[in-house]
Amino acid sequence: MKYVDEFRRPDQVKALAAAIAAETSQPWSIMEVCGGQTHAIMRYGLDQLLPPGVRLLHGPGCPVCVTPMAAIEKALEIAETPGVIFCSFGDMLRVPGAAGDLAEAKSRGANVHVVQSPMEAVTIAQAHPNQETVFFGIGFETTAPATALAIRRARDQKIGNFSVLVSQVLVPPALEALLAEPGHGIDAFLAAGHVCAVMGTSTYEPIAATHRVPIVVTGFEPTDILRGVLAVIRQLEAGEAKVENVYERAVTAGGNTTAQDLMAEVFQPVDREWRGMGVLPGSGLGLRPAYAGFDAERRFGCAIGTGTADERCISGQVLQGRARPDQCPAFGRECTPSHPLGVTMVSSEGACAAYYLYREVQEGAA
Repeated sequence: MKYVDEFRRPDQVKALAAAIAAETSQPWSIMEVCGGQTHAIMRYGLDQLLPPGVRLLHGPGCPVCVTPMAAIEKALEIAETPGVIFCSFGDMLRVPGAAGDLAEAKSRGANVHVVQSPMEAVTIAQAHPNQETVFFGIGFETTAPATALAIRRARDQKIGNFSVLVSQVLVPPALEALLAEPGHGIDAFLAAGHVCAVMGTSTYEPIAATHRVPIVVTGFEPTDILRGVLAVIRQLEAGEAKVENVYERAVTAGGNTTAQDLMAEVFQPVDREWRGMGVLPGSGLGLRPAYAGFDAERRFGCAIGTGTADERCISGQVLQGRARPDQCPAFGRECTPSHPLGVTMVSSEGACAAYYLYREVQEGAA
């Protein structure tokens, strides 16, 4: 497939792995901040191609995984309100809350719809003017512009029965929080190319400069990821710490200014809870006063969630790169994709799901 196969060529993968090995003189720990990258690493066995001592840490790069328990409980409360059509991305349906998940709510009779985009939820609201339609707005800077567009469209078309349960989050404050933890063990980051395609690279420059960590923007195919690792190793070995872009075909320094302007019009930074990491200052997006009427939490007066995650689940440690999924005693036993204890096993971008899907196959083939 054009634009895909050329970034999966085995000869290029082997050459990049050899270059990384040749230029590495000491142990380094590199965190990828994207669940899609984690799955690619596991799927293609890229971590097994790296020299001993170069360790890849899996960070909080799965938007479904970092959505807190309180948000799930609010979603369940709204979804089971009579007369509500609750719209969500499919990954969110099986994220566990204290009282179950959205799939179970649907089985109990809640009107839960899986949608591909927030604009689809706006269309549903238009088609059902006598019912409240709520969209569950989750994700990083990649999904925020589309959520903002849907809200603005609803305002412009005077669609009064549409609202959004907002749980949008921002990546840079999460990196700051990780680096502020004692003994974090992170030498560098691989930044997610799709986030940077929207926001550009400048937001990462203060982090790299303040904490003296290289941040390399890369993509999602095997050669993309290994090019990112090689760029990181070269910086670390040279004692450098800067933002570098090796995903040139998709990312520019300035990013998508149209998307940025739309986000700035509709949203403002707010403190937001991240599952497994607590409340991070300025890490979320909330609706600006001009759009507050589309805030589902305000419209429905949701209760504050009090549920706690299953004590057997170590997803909080996994999301911070402090533990691998296969270090969890419940992994692959009590916790599987069909019976997940935590979000990192539920999501298609979760680290535990990646290990479950790919690691056993790779070890058996080695």
